[in-house]
Amino acid sequence: MSRKPVLDITPLTLETATGTTKAALEATKARMGMVPNMYFYMAKLPGVLEGYLSTYDSFRKTAGFTPAEQEIVFLTVSRTNDCEYCMAAHSMIADKRSGVAPDVLAALRANKALPDAKLQALSRFVQTMVETRGNATRADVDAFLAAGYGEQQVLGVVLGIACKTFSNFVNHLAATEIDPGFAAYKV
Repeated sequence: MSRKPVLDITPLTLETATGTTKAALEATKARMGMVPNMYFYMAKLPGVLEGYLSTYDSFRKTAGFTPAEQEIVFLTVSRTNDCEYCMAAHSMIADKRSGVAPDVLAALRANKALPDAKLQALSRFVQTMVETRGNATRADVDAFLAAGYGEQQVLGVVLGIACKTFSNFVNHLAATEIDPGFAAYKV
């Protein structure tokens, strides 16, 4: 990562974590086969890790987006916030698990217009919400709704931004090293 840490934070490990934090890290390892580096930094304050995991799970289950749309949200937030770690991680997920078309992923990573109008409207709305700190205009919301999204997805964008704010900000502070499994997707 080209960013330098701005906080001298020693990440926890599976060996040094305790209680519910250790259980969350072990559950992640069992589910994913590894624990992403950023989790060990988040675990220094259990509420950060718990908040991230809770919003991540809720976003995936309740926001009303397809897996590909979910990655558009996460990648747009991470690109707007300039988070190299999350860009790499979610690019891998978009490519390998969520069915994001290669041309859509390439355009999103390059901050170009997406070749799919509905996905472009989603990305544009997410970026607007991040850049304006939630102060979208009625025209912004109406354009998003006109693209085929609903009220649930408007709030789903808020939830996705909340989730990525946990990870993007911790990664900025710690200059989290990109995991080997995501390294090929570094932007």
